[in-house]
Amino acid sequence: MSAREDVNALADSGGRRLDIPKGSPLDGAGQPGGARTAREARAHLHIAVGPARLCAEPASHPLPEGPVPREELDRLRRLYRTAPGYAAMRDHLRRTRLLALCGEPGTGRAWTGLALLTELSELTGGGVSRLGPGILYGASGVEKTERGHGYLLELPAEYGEYGECAGGGDCAAYTAHTTYATHTRCPIRTGPAVELLLDRLRAHFAEHEAFCVVLVAGGPVADRLLHGRRHAMPYEPPAAADVLDRHLTELLAHRPAGLLETARATAVRPELAEALGLDEPRPGEAARLAGHLAAHAEGRLSDERLLEHCRSFAPDQAREWFLAAARPGTLPEALPAPPALPALPALRAAALRIALAVFNGSAHSLMAEAAELLTWELAVTVDPQHAPGRPLFAARPGASLATARAVHGDGVEDLGDASVPVRAVWFAGRRLAPAVLHESWDAHHNLRGPMARWLRALCDDPRPQVWVRAAVAAGVLCARDYLYGLVELLLPLARTDSPVQRMAAATALAETSRSAEVRPAVNGLLYDWARGDDERERETAALAHGYGLAAGSVVASLEELGRIACADDGRTTSYSVLRLLAGTEPETVLAVLTHWLRDTRRPRRDLALLTVLRAVTTRTSHLWGLCEVPELEPYAAWPLATALLAARPECEPRLAELLRAALTWARSAGAAEDALVGWIRRAARDERQLAVMCGFLPRLAQDGDEPLDAGAATRIREVLEAL
Repeated sequence: MSAREDVNALADSGGRRLDIPKGSPLDGAGQPGGARTAREARAHLHIAVGPARLCAEPASHPLPEGPVPREELDRLRRLYRTAPGYAAMRDHLRRTRLLALCGEPGTGRAWTGLALLTELSELTGGGVSRLGPGILYGASGVEKTERGHGYLLELPAEYGEYGECAGGGDCAAYTAHTTYATHTRCPIRTGPAVELLLDRLRAHFAEHEAFCVVLVAGGPVADRLLHGRRHAMPYEPPAAADVLDRHLTELLAHRPAGLLETARATAVRPELAEALGLDEPRPGEAARLAGHLAAHAEGRLSDERLLEHCRSFAPDQAREWFLAAARPGTLPEALPAPPALPALPALRAAALRIALAVFNGSAHSLMAEAAELLTWELAVTVDPQHAPGRPLFAARPGASLATARAVHGDGVEDLGDASVPVRAVWFAGRRLAPAVLHESWDAHHNLRGPMARWLRALCDDPRPQVWVRAAVAAGVLCARDYLYGLVELLLPLARTDSPVQRMAAATALAETSRSAEVRPAVNGLLYDWARGDDERERETAALAHGYGLAAGSVVASLEELGRIACADDGRTTSYSVLRLLAGTEPETVLAVLTHWLRDTRRPRRDLALLTVLRAVTTRTSHLWGLCEVPELEPYAAWPLATALLAARPECEPRLAELLRAALTWARSAGAAEDALVGWIRRAARDERQLAVMCGFLPRLAQDGDEPLDAGAATRIREVLEAL
């Protein structure tokens, strides 16, 4: 910009000085730690799991009661792989006549139980039978115990959470046959019902010289049994690779010799592991995978179809979890417990899995608190008259995490200038988080209301480690059903007085617009907001365009921000333009800013000046977006201008032109000098930054016939001499 143009611009401005806006327009919401959180949220949820489904498939039927068929036992002998600790389990069962195996469904507990019972009963000439859950509620069956026989009993997941009836009734019979309203009038003694049940069963089977294996699902009951060491042992599944190989050998035993090796080679292909998205398939999954691999080796399944089958494993696990929570026939587990009792496990398990889907990889404390908040929302939705409480002394974290195929370990959370160690938690499989989130939203409509209220509340948390994850998850869900998400999530967030929720609304809108089918609707909504009279909606639109996704391109987003600038003081729009500058197309942004400097409309000239001033004062990591910019990662702690000069040297000419204009334009010169001095002082504390700065300052100081303003040059020289 020439000196003549500067004089004209000064006259047009009326002499009003521009000041550098401090921080984000929403008081720093999402700046420290937001970059890492957004990156992790995207990584965990941006995995395709298939189109939305309108309903869930029927639940699988339980295995029939009665004697186990001989052909099933023969197949067990051929295929069973010994689980860790099998010998100790066998010795315990032989000695005490009863063993409680504590582990998760689907991990092969039942096969291990049958293997133990088969081995011991064969020594005594007995057989093996399955017992139904009716015996827990007084039904006949146990009195018919045969001497030397082996019995397998699966304890319902919710059994043992309620204690025993102290009013003369049978609490177990209540749970199977009566209503919640009836039970609330029944006094409860919260005694160790499961422990007493196992004692009675052990005495009974010892008397009849028979054996019984009781399968106990992981959770508080299993944790209590293991802690008390009463008849219980922890169960670990056999290695998936061993199970897979045994099943492949069985399936291809009578086929040409090379097919088995072909199947084994296919099993270790990286693309197959990526499609599965599970850290360690469970035994049942390994057997299922073996069937697909055998079909592929025989030419009955193409490569693409094989990968499609593999990609269905995680969604099938999520589907089974939610179907199990809704499965009738045992306890009214969808209802919250009476005030004197802990909340029923189905609600807590569902809430834990959904919360983990949103907070996968985050601190355990954040996930656990979010799960409790969602448990409350689910409980009051089912029974609005009874607000549930929280158990103060729950099971160990590992016991509850096992119900969600989750693990915990050491992690870190970014706080901006520093990171702190945390105990992190994550699914044991990268495809489980999106599968759980999509299954809960797509297949269970009545879950949407409490989930929407829960996400809106999380979006009001000032910690970016919370609201950023919630906003990204909200955007993912809105993309799957925009009509519902608009009313229940996006509009309430945008129209609130909470600045954090409006930032969350903008983030969710940008995330939603990743879907090409939904993007025109989002863009149209932001178009109306940008031209409307509601200041909150206009601000949300400006923030949403800062991600460069909703309008379809960075150029289109910049054009919208230029229009909004006419009704804005520059704080919000300049922040959004700066975020675009830190994105994937900095050259495009710099070209538009240079064009705005020559625009006859003062708001656009001011927007260009404010943006470049922010660039030399704002830390790069504070300008996180929803797209990956790996070239800026090594310079995340630097001011954005320095980071761009280091990572994108081609940006140097335009950046110098913009900063020189800010220094020579009278209305921005003072702020620009202050910003430049601070920029140089900061670079002086870091040799790498100082080297970048030394290479840039000569270009800034001289440009053809237009030298740098003498006052600014003098001040810069004084700073350099003082270093």
